[in-house]
Amino acid sequence: MTDDVHHLTEGVRLRPVTLSDADSFARALTRSRAYMRRWEPVRPDAFYTPEGQARRLTALLADRDAGRAMPWALADEEDRVVGAMTLASIERGPFRNARLGYWIDVDLAGRGLATAAVTRVCEEARDVLGLHRIEAGTVLDNAASQRVLAKCGFELYGTAPRYLHINGAWQDHRMFQRILHDGPPQG
Repeated sequence: MTDDVHHLTEGVRLRPVTLSDADSFARALTRSRAYMRRWEPVRPDAFYTPEGQARRLTALLADRDAGRAMPWALADEEDRVVGAMTLASIERGPFRNARLGYWIDVDLAGRGLATAAVTRVCEEARDVLGLHRIEAGTVLDNAASQRVLAKCGFELYGTAPRYLHINGAWQDHRMFQRILHDGPPQG
């Protein structure tokens, strides 16, 4: 996996997540909780604490170490978390696929950070992880995320009824994919 840091815009960079990010994740997720509610699962209050984030990050980093995930943080000039990108459910073999999830801090939404970060994550997925395809889903009314995916070369391929339990109910999702290359599987 890569340990590279990538500058996305002035003052924001994409870098691998570390366990020491737990406090910063807790603050950013708490700050953005109401804003992201309609696109996220209902979470217990403990999720938004440094201890809750340390537990989540410990599991996520174990998945990274096992080759099943690659988590990145978007960090500002003071190294505070202002968003995240995660490739999860990484599969090797003939599928070479991952699922993309991401969020941007409420105070920085709409500034092109998600587009820049998704573009960079797709490059890493292709060039470093050797993946063929990335998929992503959005609730039907998340037009901003759908625009990000379209700008980054994802194509809509269908609708998944009652796909995820989001904001207290099973929600239909628009499903997107990006084919990263057509070469044979490597590694």
